[in-house]
Amino acid sequence: MLTLDAHPLLDAVVFETTFPAPLGQSPSPEWLRAGLSPEAPAPLRADDAVRGAVRDLLRHGGYKPTGRGKPASEYLVRAAGEGTLGSINAAVDACNAVSLHSGLPISVVDAERARPPWRVGVAPPDSTYVFNASGQGIDLGGLLCLFDAEGPCANAVKDAQRTKTHADTRRTLSVVWGTRALPGHAARAFAWYRELLERLGAVVEPRS
Repeated sequence: MLTLDAHPLLDAVVFETTFPAPLGQSPSPEWLRAGLSPEAPAPLRADDAVRGAVRDLLRHGGYKPTGRGKPASEYLVRAAGEGTLGSINAAVDACNAVSLHSGLPISVVDAERARPPWRVGVAPPDSTYVFNASGQGIDLGGLLCLFDAEGPCANAVKDAQRTKTHADTRRTLSVVWGTRALPGHAARAFAWYRELLERLGAVVEPRS
């Protein structure tokens, strides 16, 4: 159900999560929302070395991870610092907390909207998708992406609108966009991510 294309730098962790109830019926508890603060205690911390390694990972296929195309983890740091990183739902909040503190971009998609087979690889030139409800698009050429049966649906910059989580979501697929330049960092991020999700009563099943 999942294929990882050969890549010299990618150290991705991909897993499925099944929640005990639809996300709309299970608001994030206070302890999870607290993790969205840059001051929250966490087992991992991002630094300039992590940021540089992540940008090098995305740059390898020809993508330019700068400006509006920078890794999502960098947006989280800025939003958290400005006090604008708010709660969305339990699945996204857990993703954002781990991404914020680890410095690794993380994708989370609705596993019912994103239809298998799934593949992780570099998007070909001229690939695009809509990433928000306003219809804005992102140029994916050269960028590592998660693909489903319909094409690219997530990446380390912006996930596709068509596969985003919603109130009825009960099953998600997550990708921790780790790099071999940071040995063990993605595994440690996943271990903490899994701990948070299981504390929510969710079941986690690794796919890579």
